[in-house]
Amino acid sequence: MGLFCKMKALWNDFKSRLSRAEKVGLILLVGCIAGLGSLFLYTLRFTTYLGDDPAACMNCHVMAPYYATWAHSSHAHTATCNDCHVPHSSVFAKYYFKAKDGIGHVAAFVTKSEKDVIMLKEASAEVIMDNCIRCHTQLNTELVKTGRIDYMMAQRNEGKACWDCHRETPHGRIGLSSTPNAIVPYPPATAPQWLHKTVGGR
Repeated sequence: MGLFCKMKALWNDFKSRLSRAEKVGLILLVGCIAGLGSLFLYTLRFTTYLGDDPAACMNCHVMAPYYATWAHSSHAHTATCNDCHVPHSSVFAKYYFKAKDGIGHVAAFVTKSEKDVIMLKEASAEVIMDNCIRCHTQLNTELVKTGRIDYMMAQRNEGKACWDCHRETPHGRIGLSSTPNAIVPYPPATAPQWLHKTVGGR
């Protein structure tokens, strides 16, 4: 409670030093930041990333071949994108990893630096292999011994990573040109129709 009282006293002291015009300006500034931030999150379809629906990945067009190849794989009936691509050790780990990965994807998209073929980073590779072992535990421990080898062991050449043998599971050979006629659930535009007509003339 002491910390709250100190913060409240500091805030009251700060307010008392501001003139009426400065207070109005501060309110307008905070309102603009909140409004632009909300518009940015809305444009990103932020809420779709809170769930596990693979269609959320289609917010970025560069993900079309990955969605299409997953949708036609055996994994489509048993695993979503998040089952393979985010950690499941805790809720915090899951959403922290999603946020970190998502910010990286947004930065690549905004700066137009996304590649034709998206390659795994080391952190993602470790998560994916952990999830392969997690889902295929019985197979990997009773029938073969690969489940006893984690990603770091594979990096030290103490065994094989899952994809050393299963290279094309579940996405096959991938690139923007690998599925040119794929029918995928692109989301509707977030901008209102009147704006599209005004800007695009249609």
